[in-house]
Amino acid sequence: MKISGSYTVPAPRERAYQLLQDPGILAKCMPGTDQLHKLAEDEYDMKMKVVIASIGGQFGGKVRLEDQHPPESFKLIVEGSGKIGFLKGEGLLNLAANGDLTEVSFDGEVQVGGTIASVGQRLLDTTAKLIIKKFFQKLSEVANN
Repeated sequence: MKISGSYTVPAPRERAYQLLQDPGILAKCMPGTDQLHKLAEDEYDMKMKVVIASIGGQFGGKVRLEDQHPPESFKLIVEGSGKIGFLKGEGLLNLAANGDLTEVSFDGEVQVGGTIASVGQRLLDTTAKLIIKKFFQKLSEVANN
């Protein structure tokens, strides 16, 4: 499933990039994620609760940051699995300065399998968009503090 879009973050580009690199901030902003534990440089262990329709469960996995070009872009890779299936996703995030704001555009792909995939493409697409929207809303809150 392809995902793409853009959100405006209320922070200058350098600060927005730093926020998106901070594991504590990422954990606060990723819905269902309590914390990220550092495994290696730019690689983190995560626990995430995912609920889609009547199917929900805990996922364990990794988050990696790659191809970093501060403060312009980086690739975010997420892999997780649990009793209800697996998810793999990667996306390229581009940050463009707009005065004191930053336009963050993303383009990527997510794959799901197992029971969670049985809910259907349309519901998965809607849920992915909602999770991304919540992430950027929370990131904007953090940027304002």
